[in-house]
Amino acid sequence: MAPHPLIDKVAPSFSIPDSNGEIFKFPLEEGGKSVEKPLALFFYPQSGTYGCTREACQFRDALAEKEIFKRSDVLVVGVSSDSVEKQKAFVEKNKLSVVTRIMSHKRHIKVGQGMLGLTGARTTFVIDQKGIVKGVLSATMNFSAHVKFVVKELEKMQNPSHAALKDAANDSEGEQDQGDSTSPTNPSEAAEREELGRVAQAVSA
Repeated sequence: MAPHPLIDKVAPSFSIPDSNGEIFKFPLEEGGKSVEKPLALFFYPQSGTYGCTREACQFRDALAEKEIFKRSDVLVVGVSSDSVEKQKAFVEKNKLSVVTRIMSHKRHIKVGQGMLGLTGARTTFVIDQKGIVKGVLSATMNFSAHVKFVVKELEKMQNPSHAALKDAANDSEGEQDQGDSTSPTNPSEAAEREELGRVAQAVSA
């Protein structure tokens, strides 16, 4: 699967109202001054539904319990197309004040198309302190995957060299496992498999 077109690019600016009706702006700023901190921006379909409530509460708990969230000083922002009034009730019912809840209109933000994107899908963007998009996860049904994804991306941002070595080791193990399980005894069959692999890569490119 091709990477999201915003990966390693500056995240688009936007401003939308939060659950208190106050305008939230990106790039981040406080008192008129820019603020450099990572942002976990998670889009979700609808406040109050089972999966969306669980996802938001998992982010709430991660901010309170997970060391990487505290150490990175990440700002977690949830976005859906619900009204400000509904977002406020959602925040109060689930004690989500630690998570900035914001509401957006589809005409303002479009996920995967122009800007960051908003669809009915569940999509999370991790943006570093310089405003660069470092990771994107779209997983509508697996709401539990999003906090884990943010943890992984934050760890990469905090320890880039360690993350690169870990990824390289995983890739090497995967290649070894594949070789052990699919290595044919016939040399001509091996050549055919190699050629088919090259063709498949060319078609996917």
